[in-house]
Order: sequence, then C-alpha cells, then structure tokens
Amino acid sequence: MTTPAGSGTGFGSVSWWGLSPALDLQAESPPVDPDSQASAEHGTPELDVLLLGSVDGRHLLQTLARAARWPRRRFHFYVLENNLEAVARHMLFFSLALEDPEKMGLQERSEAFLEVWGNALLRPPVAAFVRAQADRLAHLVPEPDRLAEQLPWLSLRALKFRERDALEAVFRFWAGGEKGPEAFPMGRLWDLRLRHYLGSRYDARRGVSDWDLHMKLHDRGARVIHTSEFRRWRDTGVAFELRDPSAYQVPNRTLASGRLLSHRGERVAARGYWGDIATGPFVAFGIETDDQSLLRTSNGQPVKTAGDITQHNVTELFRTLAAWGRPSAAQGDPQEVPDKANGTGEPAPGPAPFTVHFLPLGSAQTLHHKSCYKGRFQLLYVACGMVHLLSPELGACVAPGGRLVVELARYLVDVRPEQLQGFSNRVGELAQAAGFSPQPGAGPSETFRRFCKSGDSAPGGPALEPGTPPPEALAPPPAALAPPPDVLAPPPEATNPPSEGLTQPLQGQSPPEPLKLPSESQTSSLEALAPPTGGQTPQIRESEGTLRDHPPT
Repeated sequence: MTTPAGSGTGFGSVSWWGLSPALDLQAESPPVDPDSQASAEHGTPELDVLLLGSVDGRHLLQTLARAARWPRRRFHFYVLENNLEAVARHMLFFSLALEDPEKMGLQERSEAFLEVWGNALLRPPVAAFVRAQADRLAHLVPEPDRLAEQLPWLSLRALKFRERDALEAVFRFWAGGEKGPEAFPMGRLWDLRLRHYLGSRYDARRGVSDWDLHMKLHDRGARVIHTSEFRRWRDTGVAFELRDPSAYQVPNRTLASGRLLSHRGERVAARGYWGDIATGPFVAFGIETDDQSLLRTSNGQPVKTAGDITQHNVTELFRTLAAWGRPSAAQGDPQEVPDKANGTGEPAPGPAPFTVHFLPLGSAQTLHHKSCYKGRFQLLYVACGMVHLLSPELGACVAPGGRLVVELARYLVDVRPEQLQGFSNRVGELAQAAGFSPQPGAGPSETFRRFCKSGDSAPGGPALEPGTPPPEALAPPPAALAPPPDVLAPPPEATNPPSEGLTQPLQGQSPPEPLKLPSESQTSSLEALAPPTGGQTPQIRESEGTLRDHPPT
C-alpha cells in the first residue's frame, strides 16, 4: 500500500504547531481610531482579536514581542481551539515565556520551549520542568481566585465546567511520571504512524523525505530547511537537537491526544499521537527572520538551517517578552516601561496589557448569539484546518472595517498545486459569503489571504453554491488515525463524556462542517489491535466511508 499524494494522511487529525510563519497581529489589524481612544478604558485603546486554530500561540507571542513598535494598546486575545490539549499547550507555552528570568535563564527557557513545542522526545531536565508546570496548572485550573492571582493574563471563565475538569485531567496526565514511558510510548507511536503513512515506501523513507523537502517545501519557499534536520525529524520526531542526541529519551506527553474508538460495539477511549508527520515544526519560526544575515546563501545554499533560525527567533522573542513577565504583572501592569508620550520617565499607568480568553470548544457558530461578541473583534484569524467554520454568523462577530486573515495550505506537502489554488478560491468564496471583500492594497501571498469587513455587510447572506472543494489534505482518512496496540486503556480524563454541543473534548475529531470533499479513493477502515484479553486478539474498527470533515488544527 502506498499513500497517494493529496490524501492528507501526513497532516494528521490534530495540529500541534503552525503551518505558517508567526504574524504580528497589530500589523494585520485596522489602525487605531483616534475617536475610540477617549472612550477606551483608562484612555488606552483596545485590540480584540479572535483566533480559530492558532494552535501554538506563535501569533500571540509575536504580537506581544513587537508591541513596542506600535502605540500602546490593551490586547484581548480570544482563542478558540477544537481540543483541550491545544488549550493546555497554550497555557504551558505562555507560562514558560513569562517565567521569571531569575528562576530560568533566557537560553534555558528558549531551548525548553523548542523541545516541548516541536520534539517528540525530551531531555530529562525539560521533562521534569513540564511535570512541575503541569502539576502547578492542574492545581490552579479548578481554583479561579488563585488562577487570577498567579496568572492574571489568563481567563478560563468562558469554558464550561466539564471542559475545565477535562483540562485539569490533561495536566494531571502530563504531570504523572509514575507510569514511566510505557504510559505514552512515543517512539513506537511515531514509527507506527510513519509506517502507515508511507506504506510500501517505508523502506525508502529517506528518499521520500528528500523528495518532499526538495520538490515541495523548497519549491514553496522553505529553502532553509536542511536535509539532515528534516530527515531526523521524519525518522524520530526530534526537530531541534540542541544537545547530545542520546539525551532525548523521555516521551513528550504534551503531544498526546485522545480519541474514542469502536471496540466490540462499544466506544473505548484511546490515547496516541495523531499529529503531523509530513511537514514538521520548522515553518512557524524557521523560514523568516528580521536578521537578514541568517538568510544569506553561499554557492546557492543557505548558510543557516531552519533550526538555527528558529532558535535565534525564539531567543529574541523571549528576550523581548521578559518585560511582560515582571512581578508587577500581578499588580495590574506587566509592561513597566517609561511613558514616552508624557516624557516623565515614570511607569506608564494602565491595566494589564493583554488577556488570553479561551472560548468553549465548538462555539464558533454560536458566538454571534451573545451580544458581547457581536461586532466586537477588529481582527479574525482562521487557520487552514478551520476554514469550514468561516460563515456569515462568524462574520457577524467582526466589527465593520475589521480584518480577516486566513491561513492557506501552502506548506502541506500532501497537497497538489491545483489543490492549493482550489483551496484559495474556496477561501475567497467563503469570505465573500461571510461579508468580507479582498483587502485593498494587500499584496499577493501564497501563505495568507487577507480580507476587510464592509460596513454595510449583514450576517446571513445568500447560500454559497458548491465551488472548488478544499484540498483533501485537510481530511485524512480514518486509517491514518489507527492507534497502536498499547494505548487503548482509557485515559483518566476519558471518564467524563463530552457535553452537548462540544465537538471534541477528547475524541480528537473535528466539528461538522458544510464543505464536501472529493471522494478520491478516500474510503478506508481503521484497524488496530487492542491489548490481548483471554488469549484473543480483538479488533478495533472505525466506520467505513468517505470522510467529509476537516481535521482540527
């Protein structure tokens, strides 16, 4: 069996890192309205941003790091994901980025972030840090008062109680070290995913990775990704090898996610790795940089690798973010900088400059029912795996004159060029139906599409006729999600069934969406072996049929 191009199985059903470079959201948002500054709280204009599927917080961190380039604003980031593991990773990354420099140095924080963010295996010191942070967050999530005191930038008020309980269970799984690596055997899970993805090409996997890198990623603009680092990641899941290779031994539990599978007619919770094994975490911070010397070439080849550029960018990012994590954050102003406007040299007064609000899972189509969200957001960001949620109802949450940024599927290696164009055209159709028009003056881009909300647009436009379907890479067949034999024991958090209206607290499945995918031999069955019981080997099967849903990001 050989996986055909365009099947999307390499993308997986859960996204752990972004497939586009980090954006400064202030540069994408409308300019500050001078009339609104007087009415803004404490005289500081606010920026409300809604992000669907931002996954790893790269856009939020980049926006905070570049805030000094813009007039002072208070940020409200509203983050909507479709699995709670992604929410937990958001919280872990921000806790790491805002860690007290006296407790954890800049280099140590940067390297820990890169390993947790993009590596399947961790060094023991980094794994110990993850367990400590997870244990701390597990105790804070059920106690809102302590959470607000210690993490004033975080708001979980919009989450349902059942979602908070499941989020606490995720942190407790991360913190549990008593079971050892066998609780989440990442090496075996990675190899099984790779074997299923490559099929008969598994023995020639080095040639396959070289082809995907040189003929796809390099041709699409990611030339700085080096062959050796891409091969290593494809083989082992270790993208950033910052220390001795033998030091990476502990499974990265933050990359675990859960699904409910059919077992003898019953739904059984299974935990495994169902993330990306095709593109890698090199695109988010590794292909663009402000330091152009890192992008220079010699004899036509880049002198720096994507890993080098990623490490440089993340280190500079954390260096700038150090001001946001000072102890004064708990007093109301994390950014204690001189007020250049009045020239007093005193700390600028004002509220906490940013808050990250996490919204309930699957709430994209119901936000417009709440008056507090209607016409509130100046900027809407939609990841490529969440494009099916772009609707007139969601467009009603964007203020007149607001902006829309949609991530395209440029760096999905399974997607053919004609599918990339078809996906871009479909994005334009959905944006138009949602009340947006192409942003004037926006240059052509193969990575993002940018739109502007017209002032007289109203929700609930005419029904959109089926156009060019999105690429199949956004809907992997269920065979790609087969779990290995030893992860079928129900995880602790699986004992809480999902609440009504939630699309995926633990299942790892995406919400229903109106887009229909082409049926290009996408019919397959899911087969995996459960742990032997009574000397027999039962089978696990998902229902057969053509998938019509997109994977989450």
